[in-house]
Amino acid sequence: MADDPQRNFRSAYYEKVGFRGVEEKKSLEILLKDNPLDLEKLSTFSQRFPLPSMYRIHVWKVLLGILPPHSDSHSLVGGYRKEQYQDVVEALEVMRYINSSTPSTHIYLRMFQLESQVLPRCSETLPPNDENEDFLAISRAMEEIVDDSIDCYWLIKCFINQFHIKFGDSLPHLPKSLEHYLSQEEPRLLNHLRSIGALPQLPYSLWFKRCFAGCLPESSLQRVWDKVISGSCKILVFVALEILLSYKIILMGHTRPEGVVKFLCNIPQENTDAIVTKAIDLWQKYCGNPNHAV
Repeated sequence: MADDPQRNFRSAYYEKVGFRGVEEKKSLEILLKDNPLDLEKLSTFSQRFPLPSMYRIHVWKVLLGILPPHSDSHSLVGGYRKEQYQDVVEALEVMRYINSSTPSTHIYLRMFQLESQVLPRCSETLPPNDENEDFLAISRAMEEIVDDSIDCYWLIKCFINQFHIKFGDSLPHLPKSLEHYLSQEEPRLLNHLRSIGALPQLPYSLWFKRCFAGCLPESSLQRVWDKVISGSCKILVFVALEILLSYKIILMGHTRPEGVVKFLCNIPQENTDAIVTKAIDLWQKYCGNPNHAV
């Protein structure tokens, strides 16, 4: 879509008077009328702006490949996704891996294992353990965001698969990246965490492997996942950074790493929207804003 000077002027005006979302919603609606959908423009929009809640799940499904770019195929493909879901559930019931009392997140786990060809033998099946907790944490969070169980499973599956395919090699480097940006923003806090031995024990798994599922409430988490799904795992670093900055005084008061970790694993939930907003600002400050015209 070509740049429109008039629309750019309106966007600047709306943002100045506090109605930025009005123009963003219109821009997204225009993008969603394209057939086929332009995945690059949708990704860029999701990187630059928060997705309106009424379109979020649809955009996620397109960006994750659950639905194809051709809008006229969405109904047909959606039917195929439903049939596949039902076939896998039925297979697990026949094999007695699940039953009517199995928690939905555990059903999703067994489905994922079956489709990934890592389902344990029935005689060896135990309740999900710590190795599965990353999957289950993301599943529980997605369940709070998505009402429909079929959509929920496909979003969990494709989100986790895409995350590991795209960002698996980057994950081990995110803690060092966090240290770097913390040294730029608040070196005293970095030195304190390092001096008390807390730095290696920060909840990196909760932050980076689970993408803050179980740490942030879903209202804040979905804004972070907008950025992850549209192509940035670096946003996770800046959310972690902003958590550290927001609770600097509390963290500076701890003299043992256990206290730091316990606090960070259970941060207060009332301030998370502001934390995510500031994190996105920091992310844009250091990484820039996608400049593809939307």
